[in-house]
Amino acid sequence: MKRTGRHPDRALTSVRVNSLRQPGRYADGNGLYLVVDLSGAKRWLLRTVVQGRRRDIGLGSLRLVTLAEARESARAQRKTARDGGNPILERQKARAIKPTFEDLARTVHGSHKAGWKNAKHAEQWLATLKAYAFPTLGKLPIDQIDTPKILRVLSPIWLSKAETARRVRQRIGAVLDYARAAGYCTGANPIEGIARALPRQSGRRGHHAAMPYGEVPDFIAKLREVEQGTTVALALEFLVLTATRTGEVLGAKWSEFDLLKATWTIPDNRMKGGRGHRVPLSPRAIEILQSARSIAPIGDHVFPGRMTSASMSNMAFLMLMRRMNASVTVHGFRSSFRDWASEQTSFDRDTCEAALAHAINDKTEAAYRRGDLFDKRRELMHTWANYIARPVSKISPMRIVS
Repeated sequence: MKRTGRHPDRALTSVRVNSLRQPGRYADGNGLYLVVDLSGAKRWLLRTVVQGRRRDIGLGSLRLVTLAEARESARAQRKTARDGGNPILERQKARAIKPTFEDLARTVHGSHKAGWKNAKHAEQWLATLKAYAFPTLGKLPIDQIDTPKILRVLSPIWLSKAETARRVRQRIGAVLDYARAAGYCTGANPIEGIARALPRQSGRRGHHAAMPYGEVPDFIAKLREVEQGTTVALALEFLVLTATRTGEVLGAKWSEFDLLKATWTIPDNRMKGGRGHRVPLSPRAIEILQSARSIAPIGDHVFPGRMTSASMSNMAFLMLMRRMNASVTVHGFRSSFRDWASEQTSFDRDTCEAALAHAINDKTEAAYRRGDLFDKRRELMHTWANYIARPVSKISPMRIVS
């Protein structure tokens, strides 16, 4: 019988959808129905007019498509039909031509690239997928990527290249998340739970391996002796003296320095937190800069690589640490500095944290903090430079603030 009265509109609810057991067709409105089959299976159906003919279009099982998703899908396909298109034909085309994993990875990389502050990170994001994921997954249609295939990518490098493997896993997951958001795939992301199928990475630590601060003066003395003022040695000592990050030092440009005021101003786009940071320079830091300029008198980069137009690679630091037989990370020198400041000086915590450019976690405090404690930090960094410059046996007693 022809329905009389008002047509239903959003008549179904999630609770009712899940509770329905009687076989039949239940209207939500605007041509969308939940069909309960004799077997108890539930599926979505859209009844609409396509190019003058009434057509029934399946929208998927309730197990895979929620009520909200079914409504959105129905709305989009009604619009296509209303505009004179054929949603059935378009879905068939979409099923026949799925982008490959490589195609979609490049799309994701392109869409995110503009938001990354570090150009090297943007380059490495795609490079790791090229090296490890593309050989196995690259040519496969995106909807054919499953957990066993991902496992074949990660297993060979999971223990031997632990950090790289974790990055590859995260980047594969990002591509597959995008595929689901774009409608190329349905269901759970196969990257989920992959770690349970892989052995535990026993060497993984929560923090970067750091040198005890008491060993830093001897390390710097050995660095000066063994490397004899090479650019990489100067860059590493400068990093230790300023307690800055690897990328901040390697990317340093002469335009950021005011040697007369002994100040290095790192711009927002080169800081991890996206906020510019002023670094007070000790006399030894100034000497290092002058030495670096004499080695590379032209070019924008303070510590250039083999080509003066580009910055030094962080691989140079890694190789230097290996030559020095140092079983710690370069980033760990920030921890060495922080431990020294806490245990060997009486500088307050805020000054020490500001020297590391750490963000203030308390939003209320951050809102009222306007200064960067620069004068206090200058004294702190001079004290650190003096500590590094002298043998361990001649360390001066703790600084006392009256």
